Amino acid sequence: MTDFIRFFIPLYFILFFAASFVGISYKVAKQIGKNPNVLPKDDSAYGLVGFYFKIVLSALFIYTMLLLFFPENIFNAFKITILEYNFVQYSGFALMIFALIWVITAQLQMKNSWRIGIDNSTKTELVTHGLFQFSRNPIFLGITISLVGFFLVVPTAIALIFLLMGSVLMQIQIRLEEEYLMKEHGQIYLAYKNRVKRMLSLY
Repeated sequence: MTDFIRFFIPLYFILFFAASFVGISYKVAKQIGKNPNVLPKDDSAYGLVGFYFKIVLSALFIYTMLLLFFPENIFNAFKITILEYNFVQYSGFALMIFALIWVITAQLQMKNSWRIGIDNSTKTELVTHGLFQFSRNPIFLGITISLVGFFLVVPTAIALIFLLMGSVLMQIQIRLEEEYLMKEHGQIYLAYKNRVKRMLSLY
């Protein structure tokens, strides 16, 4: 199992970001004629959130590479032994694969409205169909699920920190985007907000 995990985890995250961010962003950029990555690079509070996102992603990449090359050391560092069961790890694998499919589906459903960050220069369509009928933020929900799955597969305090830090940053980003969408779409967004929960609506 250890040998499988050491290769699965880095390959998974490489595929996750290559397909769901690089690939989708390239596709949208060709259609709209500009880079959909609009995260600010200034020293504003919003810019700081984007900066911390990059730090967390870089740290996650480094951690997965260490897992690949030094599996025994990384698996045993800060291990949470109470979760060390095969069925827990299998559940984690299932969540990670589900999350990848979920995120890519949500991004494809956004079409040209897909952005990384808040695009103040272009008014995008408010997407409410598909997975957006069940979650106002299906992409962030999918990323959260993938981090939960990662923690179950590699039950260490470090993986838990990635989950917690990622969740906090995503919740801040979600609220910033909600303020923007309320200004851009007004009552239409308010009605959608009242109908669909922030992360998941179960009917």
